[in-house]
Amino acid sequence: MNTTSQISEVELELTYLAAKIPIELTGSKPERLIDIYVPDSGVDHARLRLRKKGNVFQITKKQPINEGDASAHNEMTIPLDEKEFEALSTSSTKQIVKDRYNVVINGSPAEVDVFLNDLAGLVLIDFEFASEADKQAFSPTDICLADVTQENFIAGGLLAGKT
Repeated sequence: MNTTSQISEVELELTYLAAKIPIELTGSKPERLIDIYVPDSGVDHARLRLRKKGNVFQITKKQPINEGDASAHNEMTIPLDEKEFEALSTSSTKQIVKDRYNVVINGSPAEVDVFLNDLAGLVLIDFEFASEADKQAFSPTDICLADVTQENFIAGGLLAGKT
């Protein structure tokens, strides 16, 4: 059993729809992520997420710091062991599978998510920042087709189960 304690952090990010697969992915090895959102019915946006990342299993609750602003979240994460993950994963069919690449684009650290299965063709880029000032000073490159940070439809809990 994983006895690591709960992790709580503030996440500052901007999310962009990619115009194309970034060249920075060439030669990079992705991590396969399986996200399951709970509950799978009765709510507009499930904010509770089970995640399998290699041999790491966790449950995370992600909530905006200010309602209506999706660029800053409080994230509370609890590590799980594989049996706990498997037991909880049966509680929902809302699932997303994606390959995540951690790269640097134009000097900025980025997570590039290439979605698979029902969402194949969707590519999102998250730029994460250490401070609000860094986030405000960011200027997107031409690989960024559209800023979708504040678009509800792009949140994992809403994308899960879509095609």
